[in-house]
Amino acid sequence: MNPDQTPPAPTDPVDPEQPVAYDAQGRPLYAHPPVQAAADPQTVHMSRAVDPVMPEISASLKAKHDESVKLYPFLNLSESEYVISAVRRHPIGLLIPVAVVIFLVVVIIAVLISYPMIINSVGGPTALPSYDIVMLIGLLVLALLCIGGYIAVWVYRNNKFFLTNESVIQEIQLTLFSHNEQTVSLENIEDASYKQLGIIQTMFDYGSIRLSTQGDETTYRFSYVSSPKNQIALLNNAVEAFKNGRPIER
Repeated sequence: MNPDQTPPAPTDPVDPEQPVAYDAQGRPLYAHPPVQAAADPQTVHMSRAVDPVMPEISASLKAKHDESVKLYPFLNLSESEYVISAVRRHPIGLLIPVAVVIFLVVVIIAVLISYPMIINSVGGPTALPSYDIVMLIGLLVLALLCIGGYIAVWVYRNNKFFLTNESVIQEIQLTLFSHNEQTVSLENIEDASYKQLGIIQTMFDYGSIRLSTQGDETTYRFSYVSSPKNQIALLNNAVEAFKNGRPIER
């Protein structure tokens, strides 16, 4: 700084509440905008309905739901849920047990018919039980075989697989008095696949379906499914439509 020059006088602090100039209309101008007091926080109270508001169900969806309830009254369906596909086990799974029962029935009937000739060939009824006793035992065994075969068919046929627009329901019948139901939401299904092994399954168009869920990685299987490829296509379409919020066509 030049020693001959006089240092500038310090400027007074500017009062933010006093105008520093005026505009052409005579309105005051301030160096700093006036500070506005913060507004007091307000509390808003919102009331919630005691009963939740149910989404509106279209007439077509209601008709599909009513039809499914009529056809499958044992299923626990929601108000907007309907059955897309009902899958039963392929009849070929009954081939072996039914064939065994028929074979045993034929053998017993043949023994009962030929028993008098067997008695005569061994020297009379003293060497073997009487024909009446054998007939009674044979009829009892035939009755037990028929009852057992009917129960086996009933248990097999009561294993079912239902695909709805919201979930997959599997009815599991292990024995006459053992029943289990598994329900999986379409939202939780991560992977769905099918498998056909061997020429027999390919020829008769049956196989097994496998579902895996998210989180706990639970796996669900359903065997002896008729047309497993078509069922998996329906299932994957239903899962994709449900997760994307699109309507699912039957």
